[in-house]
Amino acid sequence: MLRVFLLAAGLFAVATVLKIPLRLRLALLAGIWLVVVLINLTLPPDASLRLATGGDARPWLVLALAVGAIWAYRTGLQHLRRRAMPKAPTQTQPAPTFTDAELSRYARHMMLREVGGAGQKRLKQAKVLVIGAGGLGSPALLYLAAAGVGTIGVIDDDHVEGSNLQRQIIHTDARIGQPKVHSAAQQMQALNPFITVRPYQHRLTPDNAQTLFADYDLILEGTDNFDTRHLANRTAVTLGKPLISAAITQWEGQISLFDPARGGPCYTCVFPEPAAPGLVPTCAEAGVIAPLPGVLGTMMALEAIKYLTGAGEVLRGVMLLYDGLYAETRRINTKRRADCPICGDKT
Repeated sequence: MLRVFLLAAGLFAVATVLKIPLRLRLALLAGIWLVVVLINLTLPPDASLRLATGGDARPWLVLALAVGAIWAYRTGLQHLRRRAMPKAPTQTQPAPTFTDAELSRYARHMMLREVGGAGQKRLKQAKVLVIGAGGLGSPALLYLAAAGVGTIGVIDDDHVEGSNLQRQIIHTDARIGQPKVHSAAQQMQALNPFITVRPYQHRLTPDNAQTLFADYDLILEGTDNFDTRHLANRTAVTLGKPLISAAITQWEGQISLFDPARGGPCYTCVFPEPAAPGLVPTCAEAGVIAPLPGVLGTMMALEAIKYLTGAGEVLRGVMLLYDGLYAETRRINTKRRADCPICGDKT
């Protein structure tokens, strides 16, 4: 049997050097196996050729069964992995083409196996709404723009103040007094002229939330008040939109993807009641270290890109906690509640 294995290995190596397609190389090995089995089944037991190939067909049949079992296991595992991966949002419009400048700009994305050209097209087709152009919104908006998300909406009714510039890196000193959404749009367009930015200079309210959300594939929420978070969650659940929400204070932050339409919990499942007044101070009241919103805001952009391209594993059903003071990260599993008043069973 050893001679047969050495012969098969030698032929396979030569075929590899000659760049013969893998399909043909595997067919060659299968042909050798078939010839050996026929020799051991048809020739007399004392035939020299049969003795040289092992003298018995049973070990070769066992070998074939083992190889078949390994192949079936790998095929089944790959099938399960493909089924477990989150599906990217369905796009109905034809895939856009890229200019030479865009191909150069997004080349590092297209080199990634998990993104590639198809993933970059999905980013270009995508529409993402970011609620808040402050500490968390600033890095999220910049990286969504840099990554090539085709249409980015940003809603905020605030104006740029000097105290914002310690952490809200999308704004500049020269734009103090300007509406944050226009300041953000200006910086995003300067970073990437190939995207469309839609600024909305007003607050998110129950009157405008559904109309606004309906036009977007994904919602990012990085505000500093529970009323807006719960409003964004209610609206996202009603429309079946995924919601990436993050929050920060002092040295700590948290982030999760709330997506009950695809099996995850909603924000209210995890935080059923708004915090009592004064219990959770805002950044203006408690302070925040400058890079912290950059860390969490960049995570928001990364989760958005993963969701839109279908790459990796998103934070659906998981809350990530980050402690910048002690450089610690923890993951907490979250579950959908059947009695949730927003996404639970209504029967």
